[in-house]
Amino acid sequence: MFRKNVWIEKIAEFDKIMSFAEGYKSFLNQGKTERECTLYAEKALRQQGFLNLNEVSSLKSGDKVYIINRGKSIVAFIVGQKPLMEGLHVLGAHIDSPRLDIKQNPLYESGQFTYLDTHYYGGIKKYQWTAIPLAIHGVITKKDGTKINIVIGEDENDPVFGITDLLPHLAKDQMNRNAGDIIAGEKLDITFSHLPMNKNNKPHYKDYILNLLKQKYGVEEEDFISSELEIVPAFKAKDYGLDRSMIASYGQDDRSCAYICLKAILDAKVSDYTSMLYLSDKEEIGSVGSTGAESRFFVNSVAKLAEKLGHRDPYFYAIKALENSKALSVDVSAAYDPLFAEVYEEKNSSLLGYGVTFNKYTGSRGKSGSNDANAEFVAYVRKIMDDHDVAYQTAELGKVDQGGGGTIAFIFANHNMDVIDAGVGVLNMHSPMEITSKADIYEGYLGYKAFLEAK
Repeated sequence: MFRKNVWIEKIAEFDKIMSFAEGYKSFLNQGKTERECTLYAEKALRQQGFLNLNEVSSLKSGDKVYIINRGKSIVAFIVGQKPLMEGLHVLGAHIDSPRLDIKQNPLYESGQFTYLDTHYYGGIKKYQWTAIPLAIHGVITKKDGTKINIVIGEDENDPVFGITDLLPHLAKDQMNRNAGDIIAGEKLDITFSHLPMNKNNKPHYKDYILNLLKQKYGVEEEDFISSELEIVPAFKAKDYGLDRSMIASYGQDDRSCAYICLKAILDAKVSDYTSMLYLSDKEEIGSVGSTGAESRFFVNSVAKLAEKLGHRDPYFYAIKALENSKALSVDVSAAYDPLFAEVYEEKNSSLLGYGVTFNKYTGSRGKSGSNDANAEFVAYVRKIMDDHDVAYQTAELGKVDQGGGGTIAFIFANHNMDVIDAGVGVLNMHSPMEITSKADIYEGYLGYKAFLEAK
């Protein structure tokens, strides 16, 4: 096999691997939503000399710019030495993760509690979200335009929230259900408060919390209508395993890839080809909406770059540039789990600690919904990895008949770009606590930086 165990083959890089992971863990703790990831990326880009494209009147080779879309997705460019028409080298990852979203009319009283009603976002195992500490992140926008940023449950002094579950003593009927039905989506409601307000010698729980929200945040009940509040695990990113070789955290699909893509363009040199980073939203629900990869934002951003470079028909120029572009759809892969070996085909699975994982195709069963990269582009990427001594492997998402998945690769391919999926292996994918290897995170960074700088 061509695969190499990073911990054995590159033991001299051990300190660099472990150090790189510390920055990654900090990012995971600061970026638990797509808005927070976008803010983090903008701050990091500006520290490295990137300017908002709206701040510049013209561009030349070596200039660094970025564009933000509605606070929830971002692109960044390093203008290359060759004409834009000759193509870009693109890294694309997504910054949304499976979670629970607060509904627009969420607050209700039942028994001795107030609850927040939720709607799950993306593919989750619903039972995994009960009986764990949860935090609330997001924004509430009032009618006058005032935006209130909310983060509750992350500070050591903050309260946390949760979803209750049945005690085993009373769970006979529940335990006889299929796993998908152990808890219904409509029961994934957040226990929000318990104190009552005394009205006419009767306890009123909802009135108490509404009064508290008014005092603390200036929020009325109707303001929930114009809110985006996300429920995420309150865990911090932690080293996993006694040897500290892995990272346990919420949101590593796909923020592991987003972070190392961001680091790659921050550290990349000016190259022949224009470098592009694209951190998108909504991948977990089909890349839809104005901030998802299916929106026109991607093409429009390249067109705006072309306009600043002085091209008279920037949109046409952008289309032609993308046709000559090469991209890595940087998304995670399912890492081989020996405890569930029956759903994997080991020699075609991602192994933790063996570097970047390339998925020539994703999709499900008969490659349905897959990009399926062409052999010539796979060879091109292989050469880059080998020339820069980057550990890599190839994989599929489980056994052929078992399941499958998708990424934004097909969207890049729709622009007639060469593209392949390239990410890191993840255990516990889509759970509140996902596991990655520090070695794979570091090798991903090396590989993506090499791709941006490739001739």
